[in-house]
Amino acid sequence: MIKPHGSNTLKPLLVKDAEENRALAAEAEKLPSLLLNSAAAANLVMLGGGYFTPLKGFMDLSDALAVAKTMHTADGLFWPVPVLNLTSDVRGIEGASRVALRDPNVAGHPVMAVMNVDKIEPVTDKQIETITRQVYGTVDPAHPGVAVFSKLGNYCVSGKVKVLNLSYFEKDFPDTFRTAVEIRREIEKRGWEKVVAFQTRNPMHLAHEELCRMAMERLGADGLVIHMLLGKLKEGDIPASVRDACIRKMVDVYFTEGTVMVNGYGFDMLYAGPREAVLHAIFRQNMGATHLIVGRDHAGVGNYYGPFDAQTIFEAAVPEGSLEIEIFAADNTAYSKKLKKVVMMREAPDHKPEDFVALSGTKVREMLGQGIAPPAEFSRPEVARILIDYYQLEDAPAAKRA
Repeated sequence: MIKPHGSNTLKPLLVKDAEENRALAAEAEKLPSLLLNSAAAANLVMLGGGYFTPLKGFMDLSDALAVAKTMHTADGLFWPVPVLNLTSDVRGIEGASRVALRDPNVAGHPVMAVMNVDKIEPVTDKQIETITRQVYGTVDPAHPGVAVFSKLGNYCVSGKVKVLNLSYFEKDFPDTFRTAVEIRREIEKRGWEKVVAFQTRNPMHLAHEELCRMAMERLGADGLVIHMLLGKLKEGDIPASVRDACIRKMVDVYFTEGTVMVNGYGFDMLYAGPREAVLHAIFRQNMGATHLIVGRDHAGVGNYYGPFDAQTIFEAAVPEGSLEIEIFAADNTAYSKKLKKVVMMREAPDHKPEDFVALSGTKVREMLGQGIAPPAEFSRPEVARILIDYYQLEDAPAAKRA
């Protein structure tokens, strides 16, 4: 089975021993507290579940700047995106060597983790700008990832953590949320050796479904893990519960039983394009996947990145031997009216734009909101029905929705 990144074994930071967990929770109630922002809480979930192996906690400023500039920590570990605990107010934890980290996304702000504080460092606006430009490729405040990152705060609180719980994800998504530990264990149980991972923050239309099938067939894969993001997205994106229902319906009806796992992970979307694609590869390697599908504009938003920047970064900026996971580089997929099947557009050089069934996201949303299913060449009818119900509910008056 593929090894975790930078380690021979997975290193989840979630405290599973019940007695130790209780003792840490009791201690935490007496410690100074820091209320996290959602980005830091999401990092804790990924650290706790083993997705961020081999990290032991939050990076300090030196590591953050090194990662931003060179995609390596100060001690040489390959890593594409700083894993930070930024805050705007440290008055309650100044001088503390050990603090309780509290969850911003759960009522009552329960303790998520106990942290040994290595450093509390001020971060200058120039350093924030440096990290932003390197990771996101822009400092445009209209970029949703930049907008969030630029407001997280100018203090970096670093150190090792022991995670006590995984926030709301286990409760809200009991059938879907899985740690890297759990997915790796299930892959091993199924005896899969070659495993394809598909990243998604959207429902899957026919082209996505066929792309997964193409990857499995061309790689000779034993199985597919459809791995959806369950954390915070930008305004207007479809909620995780709706995406989950769409994907499960598609898998149940159209894939051979036992060949696909549908799972999710608790992270907030960064929209960081190429850098985020590399991060996606790292934590998919940690969960046991041998291949990650990287398609057109993977993890992108708007026009901030070139259509294939998330593929070329693996050739141009990832040193040989840094990752064991391999990339399945994909083009846009669409239904060909000529061939009467879904194809990668680059593999149909004799086609003109009108030879494909292509619909804009805006057009699809309009159709769904009006109760009209997109053509069968674009979306499975069972998936369209779920989305129609969602969009019509969204467009209904508040009183009707209640």
